[in-house]
Amino acid sequence: MTITAPHTPDSDAQRPAVATDTIRLERATLSLTSGRLGRWVPWALLGAAVGLTLPVFLMLAAAEASEMNVGGWLVSAAVIYLVLIFTLSTIVESRRKAVDRLVTGLVAGAFLLAMIPLVSVAWTVVSLGVARMDADFFSMSMRNVVGEGGGALHAIVGTLLVTLAAAVISIPIGLFTAIYLIEYGRGRLARGITFLVDVMTGIPSIVAGLFAYALFALFLGPGVRMGIMGSIALAVLMIPVVVRSSEEMLRLVPNELREASYALGVPKWLTIVKVVLPTSIAGITTGIMLSISRVIGETAPLLITAGFTASMNYDLFNGRMQTLPVFTYNQYVSQGIPAEAYLDRAWASALTLIIIVMLLNLVARVIAKVFAPKSSR
Repeated sequence: MTITAPHTPDSDAQRPAVATDTIRLERATLSLTSGRLGRWVPWALLGAAVGLTLPVFLMLAAAEASEMNVGGWLVSAAVIYLVLIFTLSTIVESRRKAVDRLVTGLVAGAFLLAMIPLVSVAWTVVSLGVARMDADFFSMSMRNVVGEGGGALHAIVGTLLVTLAAAVISIPIGLFTAIYLIEYGRGRLARGITFLVDVMTGIPSIVAGLFAYALFALFLGPGVRMGIMGSIALAVLMIPVVVRSSEEMLRLVPNELREASYALGVPKWLTIVKVVLPTSIAGITTGIMLSISRVIGETAPLLITAGFTASMNYDLFNGRMQTLPVFTYNQYVSQGIPAEAYLDRAWASALTLIIIVMLLNLVARVIAKVFAPKSSR
């Protein structure tokens, strides 16, 4: 059965000519203001902005007989691009879409601006540090080495030992403190601990070094330097980070899981061990790894507490111990002859420290992915 629409006398053909022309004009106006720019238009405008500003800065550099101002060129091109994309989007699309494109351009520009120092530092360290990344650098110390040669094995071992001892000290304290604040803490004591953790988060690293030095000077006398002192100083810096990260992860555990465990008659301490901690272990592990990455590059507290030496030292409780940050600092400020050998060792040490931090972050991501709670759909 076919149904046909009834004939209406007010069709477009029977409408007055003036009304038809008005409708066509409105449709034409809407097609101009409600269109959409193609995906290639922003890139074309960006290329046009770059191409228009490049000759201007080249001529200015030639007139002043100097190098071209690359930063000014890129900033001018970005400003011209933002003006062009905002104006064209306002005409073709709408003002709301134009504002959206403008803000998108500003955010992208801010991201690129933030990436410039990061890429510059990474490129500088890699290009200058790879020259000494050889077998001798990872198998020799600086004992009896003057000038060229030598390595940073004693600094690498010292960094790993000091950081490991700091982690052993700070992780249980920070984790138990976070468990107390989330599961048990109420009243003035909990508020006082939270306040102290906030204060410790903002203390300068040199203050932690002075605290560890003063603590050991009370018992062993002034002038003492040991690796364990550096571990204590780093632990003071790690504890608030571990507390804060663990506290946030424990807070994300749903209360329904705790209540279900309590309903089965499980005591609170066992609920924390069997339910709360396994649920949040991925986030806690990530926070711990990030806290280790944060303190492994500290120089000032280790310079005061652990000191520096050119020999291997595997004993945290006896004698000075070299670390990679202090080794980098010492090679840079105490340049000998030839100076290039000392600078190469400093850059190679900095690159080694960056690689260790990157490996720690990769381990944290892998652990977080492996131990993350599996959700079934």
